[in-house]
Amino acid sequence: MKRYAKRVMDTDISGIRRMFEAAGTDAINLGLGQPDFDTPQHIKNAAIEALRDGHTGYTHGLGIPELRDAVAKKLREDNGIAAKADEVIITSGASEALCLAMLALLEEGDEVLVPDPGFVSYRALATFAGAVPVGVPLRELKMDASVVEEHITERTRMLVLNSPSNPTGRVLKRGEVKALCEVAEEHDITILSDEVYEHFLYEGEHISPATLYDNVITVNATSKTYAMTGWRIGYAHAPSETIEQMLKLHQYMQACAPSISQWAALAALTGPQECVERMRAEYARRREVVLEALKRMGLRCLPPEGAFYAFPDMTSLGMDGNEAAAKLLDAKVITVPGSAFGKYGTPYLRISYATSIDRLERGLHIMENVLAT
Repeated sequence: MKRYAKRVMDTDISGIRRMFEAAGTDAINLGLGQPDFDTPQHIKNAAIEALRDGHTGYTHGLGIPELRDAVAKKLREDNGIAAKADEVIITSGASEALCLAMLALLEEGDEVLVPDPGFVSYRALATFAGAVPVGVPLRELKMDASVVEEHITERTRMLVLNSPSNPTGRVLKRGEVKALCEVAEEHDITILSDEVYEHFLYEGEHISPATLYDNVITVNATSKTYAMTGWRIGYAHAPSETIEQMLKLHQYMQACAPSISQWAALAALTGPQECVERMRAEYARRREVVLEALKRMGLRCLPPEGAFYAFPDMTSLGMDGNEAAAKLLDAKVITVPGSAFGKYGTPYLRISYATSIDRLERGLHIMENVLAT
Protein backbone atom coordinates (compact mmCIF):
# COMPACT_ATOMS: atom_id res chain seq x y z
CA MET A 1 0.00 0.00 0.00
CA LYS A 2 1.39 3.38 -1.00
CA ARG A 3 2.33 5.85 1.71
CA TYR A 4 1.26 9.42 1.00
CA ALA A 5 2.36 12.61 2.70
CA LYS A 6 0.35 13.76 5.69
CA ARG A 7 -0.15 17.17 4.05
CA VAL A 8 -2.31 15.63 1.34
CA MET A 9 -3.93 12.91 3.44
CA ASP A 10 -5.16 15.57 5.87
CA THR A 11 -6.57 17.71 3.04
CA ASP A 12 -9.97 17.00 1.54
CA ILE A 13 -11.02 17.66 -2.05
CA SER A 14 -12.45 21.17 -2.41
CA GLY A 15 -16.13 21.23 -1.48
CA ILE A 16 -16.75 23.52 -4.46
CA ARG A 17 -15.31 21.05 -6.95
CA ARG A 18 -17.05 18.15 -5.23
CA MET A 19 -20.46 19.73 -5.79
CA PHE A 20 -19.64 20.70 -9.36
CA GLU A 21 -18.52 17.19 -10.33
CA ALA A 22 -21.42 15.44 -8.62
CA ALA A 23 -24.26 17.02 -10.60
CA GLY A 24 -23.32 16.29 -14.20
CA THR A 25 -23.20 18.52 -17.24
CA ASP A 26 -26.96 19.16 -17.47
CA ALA A 27 -27.20 20.88 -14.07
CA ILE A 28 -27.75 24.60 -13.47
CA ASN A 29 -24.49 25.74 -11.91
CA LEU A 30 -24.95 28.34 -9.17
CA GLY A 31 -21.84 27.07 -7.42
CA LEU A 32 -18.74 27.91 -9.43
CA GLY A 33 -17.09 31.30 -8.99
CA GLN A 34 -16.21 31.80 -12.63
CA PRO A 35 -17.42 34.75 -14.72
CA ASP A 36 -19.75 33.64 -17.51
CA PHE A 37 -18.44 36.45 -19.73
CA ASP A 38 -15.93 35.86 -22.51
CA THR A 39 -12.51 37.48 -22.29
CA PRO A 40 -12.75 40.92 -23.97
CA GLN A 41 -11.62 40.93 -27.60
CA HIS A 42 -8.76 43.44 -27.22
CA ILE A 43 -7.17 41.10 -24.68
CA LYS A 44 -7.51 38.12 -27.03
CA ASN A 45 -6.02 40.20 -29.83
CA ALA A 46 -2.97 40.97 -27.68
CA ALA A 47 -2.44 37.25 -27.12
CA ILE A 48 -2.69 36.55 -30.85
CA GLU A 49 -0.18 39.31 -31.54
CA ALA A 50 2.18 37.88 -28.91
CA LEU A 51 2.00 34.51 -30.64
CA ARG A 52 2.75 36.06 -34.01
CA ASP A 53 5.68 37.97 -32.52
CA GLY A 54 7.14 34.75 -31.11
CA HIS A 55 6.72 35.48 -27.41
CA THR A 56 6.44 31.76 -26.69
CA GLY A 57 9.50 31.09 -24.51
CA TYR A 58 10.32 31.48 -20.86
CA THR A 59 10.09 34.98 -19.44
CA HIS A 60 11.97 36.48 -16.52
CA GLY A 61 10.94 34.63 -13.37
CA LEU A 62 9.32 37.75 -11.93
CA GLY A 63 7.37 38.31 -15.14
CA ILE A 64 7.84 40.48 -18.22
CA PRO A 65 9.03 43.99 -17.24
CA GLU A 66 6.16 45.66 -19.11
CA LEU A 67 3.55 43.81 -17.06
CA ARG A 68 5.30 44.37 -13.74
CA ASP A 69 5.47 48.10 -14.55
CA ALA A 70 1.76 48.07 -15.40
CA VAL A 71 0.86 46.26 -12.17
CA ALA A 72 2.90 48.72 -10.09
CA LYS A 73 1.20 51.64 -11.84
CA LYS A 74 -2.23 50.07 -11.27
CA LEU A 75 -1.48 49.60 -7.57
CA ARG A 76 -0.36 53.21 -7.24
CA GLU A 77 -3.27 54.73 -9.15
CA ASP A 78 -6.16 52.43 -8.20
CA ASN A 79 -5.16 51.32 -4.71
CA GLY A 80 -2.94 54.08 -3.36
CA ILE A 81 -0.09 51.63 -2.71
CA ALA A 82 3.41 53.08 -3.22
CA ALA A 83 4.41 50.17 -5.46
CA LYS A 84 7.52 49.70 -7.60
CA ALA A 85 8.05 47.11 -10.33
CA ASP A 86 10.76 45.31 -8.32
CA GLU A 87 8.16 44.73 -5.60
CA VAL A 88 5.89 42.76 -7.97
CA ILE A 89 5.93 39.11 -9.00
CA ILE A 90 3.68 37.71 -11.76
CA THR A 91 2.27 34.29 -10.89
CA SER A 92 0.11 31.54 -12.35
CA GLY A 93 -3.10 32.91 -10.92
CA ALA A 94 -3.77 34.36 -7.48
CA SER A 95 -3.68 30.80 -6.11
CA GLU A 96 0.05 30.50 -6.77
CA ALA A 97 0.68 33.93 -5.27
CA LEU A 98 -1.10 32.90 -2.06
CA CYS A 99 0.87 29.65 -1.98
CA LEU A 100 4.22 31.38 -2.51
CA ALA A 101 3.48 33.89 0.25
CA MET A 102 2.71 31.18 2.78
CA LEU A 103 5.64 28.97 1.81
CA ALA A 104 8.04 31.92 1.98
CA LEU A 105 6.98 33.16 5.41
CA LEU A 106 5.64 30.24 7.43
CA GLU A 107 7.53 27.67 9.45
CA GLU A 108 6.34 24.36 10.88
CA GLY A 109 3.85 25.06 13.67
CA ASP A 110 3.28 28.73 12.86
CA GLU A 111 -0.35 29.81 13.07
CA VAL A 112 -2.30 31.54 10.31
CA LEU A 113 -5.52 33.36 11.12
CA VAL A 114 -8.06 32.75 8.35
CA PRO A 115 -11.66 33.94 8.01
CA ASP A 116 -14.27 31.32 8.94
CA PRO A 117 -16.22 31.08 6.71
CA GLY A 118 -13.52 31.90 4.17
CA PHE A 119 -12.20 30.83 0.79
CA VAL A 120 -11.30 27.13 0.76
CA SER A 121 -7.66 27.56 -0.33
CA TYR A 122 -6.47 29.45 2.73
CA ARG A 123 -6.62 26.50 5.12
CA ALA A 124 -5.17 24.01 2.64
CA LEU A 125 -2.27 26.24 1.61
CA ALA A 126 -1.39 27.00 5.23
CA THR A 127 -1.35 23.27 5.94
CA PHE A 128 0.87 22.59 2.92
CA ALA A 129 3.32 25.16 4.35
CA GLY A 130 3.45 23.19 7.62
CA ALA A 131 1.49 25.86 9.46
CA VAL A 132 -1.70 25.59 11.49
CA PRO A 133 -4.76 27.41 10.10
CA VAL A 134 -6.84 28.99 12.86
CA GLY A 135 -10.39 29.88 11.90
CA VAL A 136 -11.58 33.29 13.09
CA PRO A 137 -15.38 33.42 13.36
CA LEU A 138 -16.79 36.39 11.51
CA ARG A 139 -19.00 39.07 13.05
CA GLU A 140 -21.89 39.89 10.73
CA LEU A 141 -19.90 37.84 8.19
CA LYS A 142 -16.90 40.20 8.36
CA MET A 143 -13.47 39.93 10.00
CA ASP A 144 -13.50 41.93 13.22
CA ALA A 145 -10.32 43.22 14.88
CA SER A 146 -11.45 42.41 18.43
CA VAL A 147 -12.25 38.81 17.47
CA VAL A 148 -8.93 38.49 15.65
CA GLU A 149 -7.09 39.67 18.76
CA GLU A 150 -8.76 36.95 20.83
CA HIS A 151 -7.23 34.32 18.54
CA ILE A 152 -3.66 35.62 18.51
CA THR A 153 -1.01 33.50 20.26
CA GLU A 154 2.79 33.63 20.40
CA ARG A 155 2.78 31.39 17.29
CA THR A 156 0.59 33.68 15.15
CA ARG A 157 2.54 34.77 12.09
CA MET A 158 -0.02 35.70 9.42
CA LEU A 159 -3.53 37.11 9.06
CA VAL A 160 -5.45 36.46 5.83
CA LEU A 161 -7.92 39.14 4.74
CA ASN A 162 -10.28 38.90 1.79
CA SER A 163 -12.41 41.90 0.82
CA PRO A 164 -14.70 41.75 -1.09
CA SER A 165 -15.13 38.32 0.38
CA ASN A 166 -15.63 34.88 -1.07
CA PRO A 167 -18.02 33.36 0.06
CA THR A 168 -19.88 36.12 1.93
CA GLY A 169 -19.73 39.03 -0.50
CA ARG A 170 -19.01 41.36 2.41
CA VAL A 171 -16.67 44.37 2.14
CA LEU A 172 -14.48 45.75 4.92
CA LYS A 173 -14.91 49.45 5.63
CA ARG A 174 -11.91 51.75 6.04
CA GLY A 175 -12.22 51.84 9.84
CA GLU A 176 -12.42 48.04 9.96
CA VAL A 177 -9.31 47.64 7.80
CA LYS A 178 -7.47 50.24 9.92
CA ALA A 179 -8.33 48.38 13.14
CA LEU A 180 -7.13 45.07 11.67
CA CYS A 181 -3.88 46.68 10.53
CA GLU A 182 -3.32 48.13 14.00
CA VAL A 183 -3.76 44.70 15.59
CA ALA A 184 -1.37 43.16 13.05
CA GLU A 185 1.23 45.87 13.65
CA GLU A 186 0.99 45.54 17.43
CA HIS A 187 1.70 41.81 17.22
CA ASP A 188 4.13 41.96 14.26
CA ILE A 189 1.87 39.85 12.02
CA THR A 190 2.03 39.79 8.22
CA ILE A 191 -1.27 40.51 6.47
CA LEU A 192 -1.94 38.47 3.33
CA SER A 193 -4.59 40.47 1.49
CA ASP A 194 -6.59 38.69 -1.23
CA GLU A 195 -8.16 41.43 -3.39
CA VAL A 196 -9.26 39.55 -6.52
CA TYR A 197 -12.85 40.90 -6.38
CA GLU A 198 -11.90 44.55 -5.79
CA HIS A 199 -13.61 45.90 -8.94
CA PHE A 200 -16.97 44.25 -8.26
CA LEU A 201 -18.40 46.57 -5.64
CA TYR A 202 -22.06 47.53 -5.12
CA GLU A 203 -21.72 49.38 -1.82
CA GLY A 204 -18.81 51.16 -0.14
CA GLU A 205 -15.22 51.34 -1.36
CA HIS A 206 -12.30 48.98 -1.64
CA ILE A 207 -9.51 49.61 0.87
CA SER A 208 -6.13 47.91 0.45
CA PRO A 209 -4.46 47.18 3.81
CA ALA A 210 -1.07 48.03 2.25
CA THR A 211 -2.09 51.70 2.28
CA LEU A 212 -2.24 51.57 6.08
CA TYR A 213 0.44 49.04 7.08
CA ASP A 214 3.84 48.14 5.63
CA ASN A 215 3.92 44.41 6.42
CA VAL A 216 1.37 43.37 3.78
CA ILE A 217 1.46 41.00 0.82
CA THR A 218 -1.22 42.12 -1.63
CA VAL A 219 -2.52 39.45 -4.01
CA ASN A 220 -4.65 40.05 -7.07
CA ALA A 221 -5.27 38.63 -10.54
CA THR A 222 -6.78 39.33 -13.93
CA SER A 223 -8.99 36.23 -13.55
CA LYS A 224 -12.22 37.73 -12.20
CA THR A 225 -11.85 41.36 -13.26
CA TYR A 226 -11.31 40.59 -16.94
CA ALA A 227 -12.99 37.16 -17.21
CA MET A 228 -9.57 35.52 -17.66
CA THR A 229 -9.76 32.57 -15.26
CA GLY A 230 -8.19 30.13 -17.72
CA TRP A 231 -5.33 32.45 -18.64
CA ARG A 232 -3.80 31.92 -15.17
CA ILE A 233 -2.30 35.30 -14.40
CA GLY A 234 -2.07 36.61 -10.87
CA TYR A 235 0.39 38.84 -9.07
CA ALA A 236 1.67 39.75 -5.65
CA HIS A 237 3.08 42.98 -4.28
CA ALA A 238 5.23 43.06 -1.16
CA PRO A 239 8.51 44.54 0.08
CA SER A 240 11.29 43.63 -2.38
CA GLU A 241 13.02 41.29 0.09
CA THR A 242 9.78 39.30 0.43
CA ILE A 243 9.37 39.14 -3.35
CA GLU A 244 12.95 37.85 -3.61
CA GLN A 245 12.12 34.92 -1.32
CA MET A 246 8.88 34.19 -3.17
CA LEU A 247 10.83 34.19 -6.45
CA LYS A 248 13.04 31.36 -5.21
CA LEU A 249 9.98 29.16 -4.75
CA HIS A 250 8.36 30.33 -7.98
CA GLN A 251 11.45 29.43 -10.02
CA TYR A 252 11.37 25.82 -8.87
CA MET A 253 7.58 25.39 -8.90
CA GLN A 254 6.68 27.24 -12.06
CA ALA A 255 9.73 28.90 -13.71
CA CYS A 256 7.47 31.72 -14.92
CA ALA A 257 3.84 32.51 -15.53
CA PRO A 258 2.57 31.65 -19.06
CA SER A 259 4.27 33.99 -21.52
CA ILE A 260 1.32 34.55 -23.88
CA SER A 261 -1.01 35.16 -20.94
CA GLN A 262 1.34 37.80 -19.56
CA TRP A 263 1.06 39.83 -22.77
CA ALA A 264 -2.72 39.42 -22.66
CA ALA A 265 -2.75 40.61 -19.04
CA LEU A 266 -0.73 43.66 -20.05
CA ALA A 267 -3.45 44.54 -22.55
CA ALA A 268 -6.07 43.99 -19.85
CA LEU A 269 -4.45 46.39 -17.39
CA THR A 270 -3.46 49.08 -19.89
CA GLY A 271 -6.36 48.86 -22.34
CA PRO A 272 -9.97 50.13 -22.15
CA GLN A 273 -11.70 49.42 -18.86
CA GLU A 274 -15.34 49.79 -19.95
CA CYS A 275 -15.61 45.99 -20.11
CA VAL A 276 -15.06 45.80 -16.34
CA GLU A 277 -17.87 48.26 -15.62
CA ARG A 278 -20.23 46.37 -17.96
CA MET A 279 -19.59 43.16 -16.04
CA ARG A 280 -20.00 44.92 -12.69
CA ALA A 281 -23.32 46.44 -13.77
CA GLU A 282 -24.60 43.05 -14.91
CA TYR A 283 -23.57 41.42 -11.64
CA ALA A 284 -25.39 44.20 -9.80
CA ARG A 285 -28.56 43.41 -11.78
CA ARG A 286 -28.26 39.71 -11.00
CA ARG A 287 -27.60 40.49 -7.34
CA GLU A 288 -31.00 42.15 -7.08
CA VAL A 289 -32.69 39.11 -8.66
CA VAL A 290 -31.04 36.82 -6.10
CA LEU A 291 -31.83 39.01 -3.11
CA GLU A 292 -35.48 39.33 -4.15
CA ALA A 293 -35.82 35.54 -4.52
CA LEU A 294 -34.19 34.90 -1.13
CA LYS A 295 -36.53 37.44 0.44
CA ARG A 296 -39.55 35.61 -1.01
CA MET A 297 -38.22 32.41 0.54
CA GLY A 298 -37.99 34.06 3.94
CA LEU A 299 -34.22 33.61 4.12
CA ARG A 300 -31.94 35.99 5.99
CA CYS A 301 -29.12 37.15 3.71
CA LEU A 302 -26.85 40.08 4.45
CA PRO A 303 -26.69 41.90 1.11
CA PRO A 304 -23.40 41.19 -0.65
CA GLU A 305 -21.54 44.49 -1.00
CA GLY A 306 -19.07 43.03 -3.49
CA ALA A 307 -17.93 39.95 -5.44
CA PHE A 308 -20.68 37.80 -7.02
CA TYR A 309 -21.91 35.57 -4.20
CA ALA A 310 -24.92 35.53 -1.90
CA PHE A 311 -24.59 33.68 1.41
CA PRO A 312 -28.06 33.10 2.90
CA ASP A 313 -28.63 31.55 6.33
CA MET A 314 -30.78 28.44 5.78
CA THR A 315 -31.90 27.88 9.39
CA SER A 316 -35.23 29.68 8.93
CA LEU A 317 -36.21 26.79 6.63
CA GLY A 318 -35.32 24.25 9.31
CA MET A 319 -32.11 23.04 7.67
CA ASP A 320 -28.44 23.87 7.32
CA GLY A 321 -26.41 24.50 4.19
CA ASN A 322 -25.46 20.84 3.80
CA GLU A 323 -29.08 19.70 3.69
CA ALA A 324 -30.08 22.51 1.36
CA ALA A 325 -27.20 21.84 -1.06
CA ALA A 326 -28.01 18.10 -1.12
CA LYS A 327 -31.68 18.74 -1.93
CA LEU A 328 -30.77 21.16 -4.68
CA LEU A 329 -28.20 18.78 -6.11
CA ASP A 330 -30.91 16.14 -6.45
CA ALA A 331 -32.89 18.75 -8.40
CA LYS A 332 -29.88 19.41 -10.67
CA VAL A 333 -29.00 22.80 -9.19
CA ILE A 334 -25.42 23.19 -7.98
CA THR A 335 -24.74 25.35 -4.94
CA VAL A 336 -22.05 25.06 -2.27
CA PRO A 337 -22.75 24.31 1.40
CA GLY A 338 -21.28 26.89 3.75
CA SER A 339 -19.44 24.15 5.64
CA ALA A 340 -17.03 23.95 2.68
CA PHE A 341 -15.69 27.32 3.86
CA GLY A 342 -15.25 26.44 7.54
CA LYS A 343 -17.19 25.14 10.52
CA TYR A 344 -18.88 28.48 11.17
CA GLY A 345 -20.27 28.42 7.66
CA THR A 346 -22.46 25.36 8.29
CA PRO A 347 -25.81 27.23 8.52
CA TYR A 348 -25.21 28.93 5.17
CA LEU A 349 -25.38 28.20 1.44
CA ARG A 350 -23.24 29.93 -1.18
CA ILE A 351 -24.99 30.97 -4.37
CA SER A 352 -22.91 32.33 -7.24
CA TYR A 353 -24.59 34.76 -9.62
CA ALA A 354 -21.75 34.57 -12.13
CA THR A 355 -24.14 33.01 -14.60
CA SER A 356 -26.77 34.25 -17.04
CA ILE A 357 -29.99 35.82 -15.80
CA ASP A 358 -31.96 33.06 -17.50
CA ARG A 359 -30.08 30.25 -15.75
CA LEU A 360 -30.06 32.19 -12.50
CA GLU A 361 -33.85 32.69 -12.53
CA ARG A 362 -34.47 29.03 -13.41
CA GLY A 363 -32.16 27.88 -10.64
CA LEU A 364 -33.79 30.18 -8.07
CA HIS A 365 -37.25 29.03 -9.16
CA ILE A 366 -36.24 25.40 -8.56
CA MET A 367 -34.71 26.44 -5.25
CA GLU A 368 -37.99 28.02 -4.13
CA ASN A 369 -39.95 24.90 -5.04
CA VAL A 370 -37.49 22.37 -3.62
CA LEU A 371 -36.66 24.03 -0.33
CA ALA A 372 -40.23 25.05 0.46
CA THR A 373 -41.34 21.39 0.59
